[in-house]
Amino acid sequence: MDKYIYDNKYGLWYELQGDYYIPCLILPAEKEQPIGLWGQRHLRYLKEYRRNTYTTLLISGKLNTYLADIDKQAQERMERLTAQMKRAQGITEQLKAENALEWVQRINNIQACAKEIVEKEIIFA
Repeated sequence: MDKYIYDNKYGLWYELQGDYYIPCLILPAEKEQPIGLWGQRHLRYLKEYRRNTYTTLLISGKLNTYLADIDKQAQERMERLTAQMKRAQGITEQLKAENALEWVQRINNIQACAKEIVEKEIIFA
């Protein structure tokens, strides 16, 4: 038996593995992009709750690009929300100089609120 055979009907190569011919399938090449914290959280969400979407993106070779885009969107949204909330609550560098402890508490609160919003709107949507 030949190690490799070509099927004209489907246009696929098959490789002999034991007693069976298995199709030689290769995923399309995808540009590697770094994925940050938000992208990793969304990946975990897709694997656990949106299995079909995850599989479709993986097979099409668009998963890495998609996750990098989600990461970028989430980071930009987080920064924008944080800045807006700081302005709305009147948190300034002057407060930081006068009362550092209160400034840290308020900034941590704002970041926690912004994180919840980003997770609800982008990561777990």
